[in-house]
Amino acid sequence: MKHEAKVIQDLPGKTIIVTREFNAPPEKVWRAFTEPALLDKWWAPKPWKIETKALDFRPGGIWHFCMFGEDGLRFWWRVDYEAIEPLRSIIATGGACDENAVLPPNTPPMRRLTEFAATPTGTLVTITITFEKESDLRFMVERGMLAGTTAVFDNLDELLGSNAL
Repeated sequence: MKHEAKVIQDLPGKTIIVTREFNAPPEKVWRAFTEPALLDKWWAPKPWKIETKALDFRPGGIWHFCMFGEDGLRFWWRVDYEAIEPLRSIIATGGACDENAVLPPNTPPMRRLTEFAATPTGTLVTITITFEKESDLRFMVERGMLAGTTAVFDNLDELLGSNAL
């Protein structure tokens, strides 16, 4: 059974909450969120792809990757891990950066809490993204963040149903 992503946009609270259930055990879903070779298979909305330059999955570590398209466009991103509770949650901040993982001045930070919960048929993933300003949230939504998030969850669903894990 395929599940759809549910998105709640709370402008006054400056948050976006995305939930999706996957027909896979928490251990498999956790691996997909924490191993670079697996992240590279699903994190970008098609036809985009990503390539991890570095991933240091621990509090204080970073994930630095490039999202690239068929047209040659390249976008670098950095995720800073703040707290990790294995198989339960990941707290991180992140945003666009350069190829050396340097965040530009005045980058609006996005804080992301990703939670994993076992269900009778698999795993429920809840991602709560918090912004400092409502205008930052609106800007990211206008740039396709909501559609991109639901698209990558479809990619993850495909990966979890394959033999790649």
